[in-house]
Parts: sequence; structure tokens; C-alpha cells
Amino acid sequence: MSGGRVPLRHSLVTRLLATSVLIAIAAIASTAWLATRTVTKAISQEQGRALADDKGVYDMLITYAATHPDWSGAPALIEARAAKLGRRITLMTEDRAVIVDSGVGPSLSSARPSAVVDPLERDLSLTGGGSRIDSRVSGPFLVPPAERPALRKTAEDELICLRRSGLEGKISTTASGRPVITVTTPGGSNPDCSVLETTVSPSESKALRTLEQMVGRCLKLDKDSYFLRLGPDFTVAGAKFPMDVVPRPAAAAAQKLTTTDTARVNGCVEKSRRTLLRPYVPPPALLFVTDPKADPDPFTLSPANTARIAWVTGAVLLATILVTVLVGRRLVRPLRVLTESADRHVPAPVSTKDEIGRLARALNDSTERRDRAEAQRRAMVSDVAHELRTPLTNIRSWLEAAQDDLAPTDAQLVGLLHEEAVQLQHIIDDLSDLSAADAGTLRLNLAPVQLREVLTQVALGQAGTVTMNVDVEGDPVVTADPVRLRQLVGNLVSNAIRHTPAGGSVTVGAREGEITVRDTGVGISPEHLPRIFDRFWRADESRSRATGGSGLGLAIARKLAEAHDATISVESTLGVGTVFTIRFRSAP
Repeated sequence: MSGGRVPLRHSLVTRLLATSVLIAIAAIASTAWLATRTVTKAISQEQGRALADDKGVYDMLITYAATHPDWSGAPALIEARAAKLGRRITLMTEDRAVIVDSGVGPSLSSARPSAVVDPLERDLSLTGGGSRIDSRVSGPFLVPPAERPALRKTAEDELICLRRSGLEGKISTTASGRPVITVTTPGGSNPDCSVLETTVSPSESKALRTLEQMVGRCLKLDKDSYFLRLGPDFTVAGAKFPMDVVPRPAAAAAQKLTTTDTARVNGCVEKSRRTLLRPYVPPPALLFVTDPKADPDPFTLSPANTARIAWVTGAVLLATILVTVLVGRRLVRPLRVLTESADRHVPAPVSTKDEIGRLARALNDSTERRDRAEAQRRAMVSDVAHELRTPLTNIRSWLEAAQDDLAPTDAQLVGLLHEEAVQLQHIIDDLSDLSAADAGTLRLNLAPVQLREVLTQVALGQAGTVTMNVDVEGDPVVTADPVRLRQLVGNLVSNAIRHTPAGGSVTVGAREGEITVRDTGVGISPEHLPRIFDRFWRADESRSRATGGSGLGLAIARKLAEAHDATISVESTLGVGTVFTIRFRSAP
């Protein structure tokens, strides 16, 4: 089975995440688009209506406030306007005390007002213009009827002057009763005739002097250090500013103000005008123009818009369900195929590179290993039965022959029986060692071991028709169990002697971290090399005692090597010989 992780682009998690993200984006985008379009259109329509209603009501109340000192006459106006618009109009003080309310409805104690009605602080977004103080607020600047004829005469004289200059104009009267001349000739202007701009009535003059004093205090200048005059239109007629402390006569020669100075003076003029006019207008009031049947703040969609949003939401939900079902079936289909393959014990098809593909490959590998293990188990049972049957059959035959007086019960018979019993014991011991190694209960008493000493003992313990050689470089030492290490090397040497013809040689060698067993035997064919460590396997299928032992020696050797954290490998050439190499990973 291939190891490592599945590439991110093939991962099942990536596919699921991408699908979920696409569904979420589609749902959010479509719903947001519809909601935005619907709400924007509805809000635009509602705001257009509300703005028109609010502006009309605001203009009406600003006009009233500019010409009245209190709100006592406002209820009648508000009731009539509310009945005409079909809206609820409410006027409150700045601390939310109700002045007048045209109808009942939800509480407005925390609602945002449509506007603040104050003729001295007009909302320019509703009224337009450049001055926040309504020009209709006269206050102390109201010209009494007795003083108006003189101003009228001055205006008529100025109009005559204009006509002599070839200009036409007209006279109009402001809310304060002061006449104003407007030149009607396009592009016409004649400052030589401008007399009315500097002519004020006694009442206006008194109010202007009061305003000038208030402006001086706002600028924090004492009256002996400045010269400031305001015209009837409240602009600075003459000034020397900023002022050093100079004698008043010297200040008569006014000079133009700088831009910064003009801004300061105009700010103080406007502030002082508000202070002077405040007693002549009602206090500021909060204006609410609302639907009498609805909550003043929340926005309610129309039934058509609500139905449209519900329809699109349902469509998105249906599309989401369909996509989820399709993707889910596509993901589940290979799992069903894997289940059917596992039930029928057949290889599963591998068609993808994601986690499911890896699972299919893992199942196929597992199936192969299971089949191989099952075949090995059956072969092992057969081999064990065969190995045990042969000595047991021999023992039984010799004993039955002795019972029937067909064979003498002499030392030779006893020797034969002993030989067969030893063979049985050898097989049982080998199986016990393999079982302990497989179960992980094989105990090792590790200690530093001199390889020269171990190899010499193994070589001296072998007898036969081959020459035993020991070839050790230096004094190599490994950490191992001395008894098990001798068993390991002994199994390799026994196997080498068994497959080496008479007159050949077997050499056991060692160097730092490595042991080799080399023979000059018949060798092993390349197709047999991968199986030589399998249990009960012999290249000679006849299982002759002359060419093989129990068939467990090399399997035990490999298990003992693995128990010592070592590896065992083999190289062989037919007709030349075989070399087994043990390599230890750790030093003592």
C-alpha cells in the first residue's frame, strides 16, 4: 500500500469543503442580491415619500416658528396637516416631552426624529440656502409701522437713481418690514445708488448697536480697542481687526479684515444673533413624521417583496438539496462498491486518487495479505503435520516391530528411537521459538558480546565434511543476548553446511556491527531467494533429511535478528555459494 498523505487537490475533504463553500456562496449571493434589490427599491420609495412629507411638515413648522414666540398655535396646523397626509405628526421638546401629537401609536421615546425644528438652526438639507438663521425671524430688528415710510422713501429715491443709470429694479418688503431693492436688469449693478444698504431706522439702529456689543464681547475685545459696524444685513461694514489698544479716533480708518479674521467675526455675529433672537422664537422641538400603524424604526417589507424573498430562498434551498444529494450519491457510490467487493472477497476497483482510492488500495492489499497468510497457514499446518508424522511413524513402526519380535530390542533400536525423539523435540523447540517471537514474548538478556568468541564457539561446535573458517577483523563488540546470538549464527552455519558439498568450506566472519556466513555450496536460484526465510520452505520439495532440517531454521534466524534490532540479508550465485549478512543498527 502506498504511504503518505493524499494530495490536497485530490482530498475528499477538499471536495466536500469546495462543495459546501460553493453552495454557501450561491445561497448567500442570491439571497443578498434579492434582499438588497427589494429593500433598496422599497426603501427608496418609502424614503422618497417620507422625505417629501417631512419637508412639507418641516417647512410649515419652520414658517410658524419664525413668526411666533411659542408653540401654542401649532396644534391646529399639525392636526390639519396630519389629516391631509394620513401620517402621524408628533412634536416634542428636546427632553422628549410631547408638545403636540396628531394621533396615537407606538412610543417615540427612543425613536430617531425626522428633524429638529428651530428657525435659528435650520436643517439646510431640507431647506437649502446658506444661512442657518431663518431670515423671517425679526425680533428686535422689526421695523415699526411709523418708521417704515422713511425707509420706503429712501428705497424709492434709490430706484429712481437706478433708472437714471439705465437699470430697472423692484421694491419688496422683508418679514421685518424693511424695503429691499432688487435689480431686474441682467448683469446690472450700480453701487453709486446704494443708499438703502446703509440707511437704518432708529429701532434697527438700537438693535444693531446691541448686536455689535455682543459681538465685541464674543471676540473678547474691550470697547476702546476696536471699531466695528454692522449693516442692516448683519455684515461687517467697517472694522480694524485684530486691534491693538489705540485711541478711538485713530480706529476710524478701517481696513479690510483677513480671511481668518472675517471667519471669526462672522462666527461671533451669527452666535450673537441667535442669542439676541432666541426670546422671539419657540424653543427647539423634535419632529416625528411616522406611519400611525407601524413601528417608527423597523422597516416592514411589502407582501409582494416578502413573497419574492421566500420564493428565492425556497429555490436556493431546493438547489442546495439537489446538489447535496448528487454530490452525496457520487461520494457514496464508491463506498458501496467497496462494500460489495469486501462481501464477495474480490479486489475492489481503484478509480480515484482521493481517500476512497487509498481505502480501495488498502483493502486490496489487506485482501492479498489475508489470502497469503491463509495460504501460509494451510501450508504450515500441512508442513507441521508432515514433519511430525515422519518421526512419529518411524517410532511407531520400530516399536510395533519390536512387539512382534520382528526387530531386536538392542542398542541400535534404542538409538534409532532416540534420534527420532530428538528430531521431534527439535521441531517442537523451533515452533516454540517462532511462537514466542510472533507474540513478542521472546526474552533477551542483552549484554556486550565479543563476536570473535561467539563465532569461534559456533565453529568449534560444528562437525562434518566441510572446512570451518573464522575471519574476524579487530575486536568487534555488539549488544546482544549471547545464547540467542549463538543460536542465530548456528542456524545460518547449519544451513550453510547442509548445502555445501564435501570438501567445501564455510566461513564465519565479523567486523564492527556486522556478521557474515559464507559458504561454497550449491547456491540458491534467484526465484527462490525471496522465500528462503518462509517457514517450512525448502528448495528441495522432497523434504529429504539429507538436504534439509525442519525448515524452520532460517525463519527463526530472521526473527532472532529482528529481536536484536538487526537486519539479515542474503546474496547467492548458483554453483558458487551463498553469503548471509547480519547488520546491527545500534552499537554497544
